[in-house]
Amino acid sequence: MQSLQVFVNSTPDPFNMTLLMENNTYYNNTNITDLQLRNQFILPWWRQMIWTLLFACMIVVATGGNLIVIWIVLAHKRMRTVTNYFLVNLSIADAMVSTLNVTFNYIYMLNSHWPFGTLYCKICQFVAVLTICASVFTLMAISIDRYMAIMNPLRPHMGKRATLCIAIFIWIVGAILSLPMLLFYTTYTQNFANGEIRVICYGDFPNRDDNGLSYDEYLYNVIFMVLTYVLPIGSMTFTYARIGLELWGSQSIGENTAGQLEGIRSKRRVVKMMIVVVVIFAVCWLPFHVYFIITSYFPEITNEPYIQEVFLGIYWLAMSNSMYNPIIYCWMNSRFRRGFAHFFSWCPMVQVPAEPSLSRSEALTSRYSCTGSPQTNTRISRNGTSSCTPSERPCTTSSTTSTSESRFEHDDAHTDARNSYIDLHDFTVTSVVLGETNADVNRET
Repeated sequence: MQSLQVFVNSTPDPFNMTLLMENNTYYNNTNITDLQLRNQFILPWWRQMIWTLLFACMIVVATGGNLIVIWIVLAHKRMRTVTNYFLVNLSIADAMVSTLNVTFNYIYMLNSHWPFGTLYCKICQFVAVLTICASVFTLMAISIDRYMAIMNPLRPHMGKRATLCIAIFIWIVGAILSLPMLLFYTTYTQNFANGEIRVICYGDFPNRDDNGLSYDEYLYNVIFMVLTYVLPIGSMTFTYARIGLELWGSQSIGENTAGQLEGIRSKRRVVKMMIVVVVIFAVCWLPFHVYFIITSYFPEITNEPYIQEVFLGIYWLAMSNSMYNPIIYCWMNSRFRRGFAHFFSWCPMVQVPAEPSLSRSEALTSRYSCTGSPQTNTRISRNGTSSCTPSERPCTTSSTTSTSESRFEHDDAHTDARNSYIDLHDFTVTSVVLGETNADVNRET
């Protein structure tokens, strides 16, 4: 009788991303019922209640928060920027992982029993890997877009159509990397002497040696870890470090108008938010990868009685990354914060802004007039300090707004190009503000 790989004393791996398999035992002509009388992986009821509460909170916040983010961007024209479209793509991936994967894998890990059939065993793992790829590749796309917009402001950057094409490409690449889940994942039914059964969802990769280890699986896991963690984190560290030096460096970058100064401050806010998102992603997923590296070289630790709950904690931390992003947006971005307030306007405890400014119809309207007084230019240095200097141009400005927030965050990729073009051609303040407003409107339509 051919050997059969089964999981006996190990926590089931929902993603099958171990570098070497997690204490899988290979049995030759051995009946599992001779070794175990009952399912040993059923947790006490009070521990199940604690983990159920933790996972339920995470699923509700992740699913609800990401759906609200999608609504805020798609329902309000002023929010439809390149960066925000990428955030929508990220929210779709996070909502998918919380609804289509976490719920089912949590039930599986709770008692180490898969009750959802072979077909969904394949689909669930496929969705898990797909959403991981979509999330990390989207974060990379955002960092590259911010890098190009800030480091090369005069060059044309991607528009909405290019953003959509990149998002589609991200999902196609993720689907290709997820194909082994559909091909090799299956289920195995384990029968116990007391009449209980345990169905295991696992990856049956080919070319296994006498110890049950598959070189094909090892190679796939190494490639997957490099492509979805090592390279993305390294790439984003480089791009955001360069952006940080550009925006917060100590060297002077010359004179800037008030509009240019606000544009730089806006970009700093966006970059700060994305750096926080990337750091949270790296922190949440690092223990997950480290766990599998350790168990690859020391598989005996998976026999410890506490390992099931250790893995539940590590898995919860990795999956909880999907619920942090909406919280970060609401915390660090005033528009998203206002959008969340409007969504929860039915709640008496939520204070809704009196003059919302998410839609284009409520955009900033400015009124400028030239007089005989000198214009004031603003000099900003990379360390964040600014100073005002008079200009020879006899022009002053006055502005009124139709919203409670008079300065909008021009975080799209063309802001730098417009500001540089205006500075080179020595336009008046009227041309600066009205030109930017018209450019934004044309780009959004």
